[in-house]
Amino acid sequence: MSEVNTKTWSSVALEKRGAVAVVTLLGPGRGNALGPEFWNEMPEVMAAADADRSVRACVLRGSGKCFSVGLDLVRTMGELAPMLTGPQLADSRRDLLALIGRYQRATNAVAASRVPVVAAVHSYCLGGGLDLIAAADVRVASTDAVFSIREVRIAIVADVGSLQRLPAVVGEGRVREWALTGRDFDAAEALRTGLVTSVHEGGADGVFAAALTMAERLANNSPVAVEGIKSVMNEARASREREDLRHVALWNTAFLSSGDLHEAFAAFAEKREALFK
Repeated sequence: MSEVNTKTWSSVALEKRGAVAVVTLLGPGRGNALGPEFWNEMPEVMAAADADRSVRACVLRGSGKCFSVGLDLVRTMGELAPMLTGPQLADSRRDLLALIGRYQRATNAVAASRVPVVAAVHSYCLGGGLDLIAAADVRVASTDAVFSIREVRIAIVADVGSLQRLPAVVGEGRVREWALTGRDFDAAEALRTGLVTSVHEGGADGVFAAALTMAERLANNSPVAVEGIKSVMNEARASREREDLRHVALWNTAFLSSGDLHEAFAAFAEKREALFK
């Protein structure tokens, strides 16, 4: 990598294999939960990969037992609490809007990368994890992969990219059903609907090998042509995507603080089913 990549990060690792940058989620804890560090560091990591002109493709993967269980709820509750309690003052609303914008920039950085990004998914890919792979150009999965647009189950409108990007991949009707139910679905359904382009044996190692092979194939093509294809296809939906991300950020800024959200967090802390009203 170039000198820009002398920095290291706590939530994401960046390495180079030939012309392919490998971005690995590091946690913290079990499940590669996406905590405050991740949302700050992911744009920096993608910028570092983009800055190395010898990088022609990227693989995005999880470490350990799964790709990502999504938002780190325990730590996020602490970050959100000052914005959701007490009087609904303009300052707290402004802070919440800025926080959502910070989350969105992490997935936007993947979508905006100048090189194609191949997501390698094994085991759980939930909530924010699915938002993240929705921003990739190609997705491959292991046979044990499990997906979910899970935010509705904690009284949140998914606001980091799944609702904006997945309709172009699998169709609006499918995304509505996934988002409204919050149900889990398996690799076979992901393949059947086009969310992933292939499914592989061998768990994390097998799907990473497949993703790396795909990325190397992309890297062997003309870099200016590959970059141009991604730029042209991104531009075709860029305006609508920006508007939709802004809309959901404003919606959650206005309505996120609800009795249902507090019940969802309480139920999570108490390890019980939430009772939404």
